[in-house]
Amino acid sequence: MTVLDLLLEPLQYDFMVRALLTTVVAAVVCAVLSCWLVLIGWSLMGDAVSHAVLPGVVLAYVVGAPFALGALVLGLLAVTLIGTIRSTSRVKEDAAIGIVFTTLFALGLVLISVTPSQTDLNHILFGNVLGVSPADLAQIAVLAAVALTVLVLKRRDLTLFAFDPTHAHAIGLSPRQLSALLLGLLAVTSVVALQVVGVVLVVALLIIPGATAYLLTDRFGRMLVIAPALSAGCAAVGIYLSYWLDAASGGLVVLTQGVVFALVYLGSPRHGVLAGRLRRRRTGGAVVRS
Repeated sequence: MTVLDLLLEPLQYDFMVRALLTTVVAAVVCAVLSCWLVLIGWSLMGDAVSHAVLPGVVLAYVVGAPFALGALVLGLLAVTLIGTIRSTSRVKEDAAIGIVFTTLFALGLVLISVTPSQTDLNHILFGNVLGVSPADLAQIAVLAAVALTVLVLKRRDLTLFAFDPTHAHAIGLSPRQLSALLLGLLAVTSVVALQVVGVVLVVALLIIPGATAYLLTDRFGRMLVIAPALSAGCAAVGIYLSYWLDAASGGLVVLTQGVVFALVYLGSPRHGVLAGRLRRRRTGGAVVRS
């Protein structure tokens, strides 16, 4: 069997084509957003929102509404609750995040345990990308397009907010509004990735690509290219591996991203561990000779 045969065989099945398209779309939009999340230091916020959508998905199932609608409502609710607790009490942001996301996630687990269902609601936790329907793919594509469009149109304002919110305020931008916009996009993007890797692993798609690109370049514009490119490649590799190994698709997508991050962490020419040690040795040698 040739390499071309290995690449084309999975594409003979419609469910594999939909899985590949869905995963690549979700990976790209998550990777673009992850660049800002990594710079601002909102990794924990991404974890919070991705877990907090669980009860919304279950409630949407109960009332017969689209899963995306329920997830989006709970994601926005989580962001609102975190902001309210942080601004109206002495509780700090990290504590507020922990309180809200663990409580909502626990509520989701309880709802799953007591909700009669003819479908396996555990797919919400771990993803079910191989079961994506054409309607699901269309829904994911629309949400991803909306999120990407807003990110592209507001990229300059969001980038200034990420690097220097004080300067952003000085030139007439509202850091509070930009923060709310970014959090809203985080909720939408979590919904996009939910079908692929489930609630448990969504945060990986939202953090790993941006962190990997951050180690490869010092320019934010390049990050916005490197992160989605790497993420899309890992998504495709993960889906193909899941076909050939008969293993969990979402898990392999995230695992592939983790392996790429480890390689970059060790071997990045500018910020890798090995390059840093080599520079220190060279510097030390120069000091000794002088």
